[in-house]
Amino acid sequence: MMGGRRGKGGLKKNLDPSSGKGPGANRMNSGKGQEITGVSLPADGKIKGWEFGGGVQMACANVGGQLYALQGTCPRCAFDLFKGDLIVDDPAWDDLPRVACPTCSTTYGFRNGKNGPPLKRKGLTALVGNLAMTATQTEAFQDAKAFKITRDEDGRVYCRDL
Repeated sequence: MMGGRRGKGGLKKNLDPSSGKGPGANRMNSGKGQEITGVSLPADGKIKGWEFGGGVQMACANVGGQLYALQGTCPRCAFDLFKGDLIVDDPAWDDLPRVACPTCSTTYGFRNGKNGPPLKRKGLTALVGNLAMTATQTEAFQDAKAFKITRDEDGRVYCRDL
């Protein structure tokens, strides 16, 4: 069916330089990375989920006009990080901005993907989070893959591995 992939966006080249598909993100566009097309940028203070061909998903955040991106799913429980809480001004963390997984509450830094202490929740969300932490895919805390998102003077958006 024609147009069946509308809204999913596309990466101009594969992000993985070892895949043999294209010149690799660090060599093309003078190190800017790969151009991202077909996605809308998140509003300031919001997270937006992006999905590309091949099942690649990202959670992109806009904090004061600066764009950040992480892998789309939580490494601990595999839930969508773009549905999580954006943390930008909490003194409990020193490496902001961060995202807290909506299911297991594990936090990840947008600058480097490092996992951190879980977000303290109350009520029903705390109960669900505690259950998720005991029934997750992995008991070990893993870091999320982080990406550098930049815009050029013409408004094009680029993505590359950190």
